[in-house]
Amino acid sequence: MNLEWWHWVIAGLVLILAELAIPAFFIIWFGFGGLVVAGVLLAAPGLSLTAQLALWTVASLVMVSLWFSIFKPGLHKTRIGTADGDVIGEVGLLVGAVAPFSRGKVRFQRPVLGAEEWVCLSEVAISAGERVRVVAVEGSFLKVTKA
Repeated sequence: MNLEWWHWVIAGLVLILAELAIPAFFIIWFGFGGLVVAGVLLAAPGLSLTAQLALWTVASLVMVSLWFSIFKPGLHKTRIGTADGDVIGEVGLLVGAVAPFSRGKVRFQRPVLGAEEWVCLSEVAISAGERVRVVAVEGSFLKVTKA
């Protein structure tokens, strides 16, 4: 059994479209691998089925590994809530005034939970330029008091 180049085009497009139904951003690379095999078969039509399958596997895995090595999924994730014990007690500079029912903004010298600047809440009014201490992490906000 020999597959023609258009078989690989159809298989590649089906896999790429399957990515719409299964949004993992993983299947798409196997679809592109099928399109690579289709292109190679256009240039070298005498390629055996074993060579075609090997080329598809290698092309797909190379694209998957390149994608995940460049993207580095753990680098772009927020670290909120994962280590709030390390954050409590950190001192920062209030760059936007905060009041009991409004939000302010606090900046730290080094990144805290992956960011240098955070939206903050406080039970008392604190003016901009004051030093504040983190007392809790509430969702995506830091609760602060005067330092």
